[in-house]
This record gives sequence, C-alpha cells and structure tokens, in this order.
Amino acid sequence: MADGGEGTVEALVSSTGGHIINSEVTGPLGDRVTAYWGILRDKKTAVIEMASASGINLVSSARLNPMIATTRGTGELILRALDNGFRTLIIGIGGSATNDGGAGMAQALGVRLLDKESNDIEPGGAALQNLDRIDISGLDARIKECTITVACDVTNTLCGSQGASFVYGPQKGASQEMCQQLDIALAHYAAIVQRDLGLDILNIAGGGAAGGLGAGLVAFLGAKLLPGVHIVIEAVELENYLKNADLLFTGEGKVDSQTMYGKTVTGIAGKAKQFNVPVIVIAGAIEGTGEELYRHGVTAILSTAPGPITLEESVANAWNLIADCAERAMRLLLTNSG
Repeated sequence: MADGGEGTVEALVSSTGGHIINSEVTGPLGDRVTAYWGILRDKKTAVIEMASASGINLVSSARLNPMIATTRGTGELILRALDNGFRTLIIGIGGSATNDGGAGMAQALGVRLLDKESNDIEPGGAALQNLDRIDISGLDARIKECTITVACDVTNTLCGSQGASFVYGPQKGASQEMCQQLDIALAHYAAIVQRDLGLDILNIAGGGAAGGLGAGLVAFLGAKLLPGVHIVIEAVELENYLKNADLLFTGEGKVDSQTMYGKTVTGIAGKAKQFNVPVIVIAGAIEGTGEELYRHGVTAILSTAPGPITLEESVANAWNLIADCAERAMRLLLTNSG
C-alpha cells in the first residue's frame, strides 16, 4: 500500500501488471539522479512519484536545505511521460525534500518565474520571495491535452501554522527562522499566482503537500488533488481482500498527529472499519495516545522499539524489529484462540 509518497509507483504498477522505467533527472539539490516512473497495464496511464526525483531520501541529512531544494526533476519526469505519448498521469507527491511550491516543476515545463529585472528566479523555496511575475506562454502545450490526478498524502494547506513550511519544513532541515521565511515566500508566491493566473492556491486542501507542490500542480497543470491512499486502495482492489479478512496489518515509520492527514494508516483503517475488520498498526515510533486513530478504525498500535533505541538503530534493524513486533501481536491474539 502507499499514499502518494515512496512506494506509490511500485504499488500501482505491481497491482496492475505494468512496468517501471528509469530516467535521469535533476535531483533536489541540482545534481543528476536516476529516478523512475511507471506505466500501468492499460498502457495509457503514466504514474510519477515525486519522491524518486525530488525526495528527501535522495539527500543526506547533513545536506538537507529546503531553502534551495527544487522540484525541477519532478517536472522532468512529467516531460518524459509526455514525450512517450502519455496524456493520463497520476502523480504521487509525498516524501519531498522541497518547499518551492512546485516552482521547479513548472520551470521544467516551460513556465518562467521572473524577478523585477525579468530574470528567472533561482531554485528553491527562499527564491520565491523574489518572484515579480509569471509568464506561462512557454508552458508545454501538451499539458492542455492531459488529465492529471495527484495522489496526495496530506490535507495541509499551503501556508500558516498547519502549512507546508511549519509542519514539514523541520524534517527537511529547516530551522524555525527558515520556516518563517519559507512561509512568507510561499504566501507571496500564492499572491502572484492569484494575480497573474487568477487562481487561489492558498486554501486548497492538500496544496501544502510536498512543500507546496500540490498547489503548484493545480496552478500550472490544472491537476486534481485526491487522497493518495484512496487511489491506491481502488487500484489494488483492497475491498475484495477485506470481504473475507479476519485481520489487517498496516504500518508507518512514526504514528503521530500527521497520521490523521490522509496517510495510509488512516485510509486503510477507515476502509477496514466498513467491513468490521480489526486493524493492527506497527510503527517505528508512537507519539501521543492514538485515541483519534482508534475512532477511525484502528484497533491497536504497536511500536517496533524493544526499548530505548536510536533512529539509526531502528532503521538498520527494521526488518527484524518489524518481524518481532508482528510475532508479539500474534501471540497476544493466540490468548483468545482457545
């Protein structure tokens, strides 16, 4: 399963019998990276995962910098799909290293974002504060022929305390001061988009996903944002499995307040609840009580941590820790089997 972040292409391609293509594109910090995108079984639909081109997994923790990180590579993947004749696109936008509102993506597709001297602004979220006007005359004409659905893993809006910068900026390497600057820059960007394109991207649910890429895809490509987990649930035909299921296991790296915002766990639990199937969540870490998740269909949440453990240790031993946690869960279930 997936919700628009890492694994979305794999989930959709494997469930439909499609295949994956590798493409070299611009990485988050401007270096070249090998990204991938998928073709579904119908051979008419391309699936793009922004995380493979502009994801946080492509940058070491020491180099993370949303002030300069760009979504250009994601735009280049869209170009690859267009060049191969695809006009129906599904774009997963979780797991980003960026906070540029999709500016880099738009620039890769021919949009010019200009400063007061009519120069193209630099890559990254901080440069958005220098935006003076938008020129879409060079936007790839094939975009008008496309139907673009965005698999979004959160419902956060672009700006504010629950927006892209303040909620997700810290995990991308932003200090509180940087978050403030990035939030101001995105608000300025939204104002220019509304003035020049006539679109209000400031209050779109999911517009803050992937550092504002959700809002950028709506503004420049006319995309439709949908909960990513629902797209995957439909593609893998989860309901057919739940009809005869006794138990469902799912998981997340960290269960916290963000889990409620369109993540895989919440989407799956809601669907399982319809079929009265209990749901056990296995998580690397648990923050909070989980009461809200219980109301949404989760039965129990278990941590893989056997005791005090660092994140690095948890990641390095993930396979064994998950297996041990699952065994503990099943042993508890056996207490009621007799």
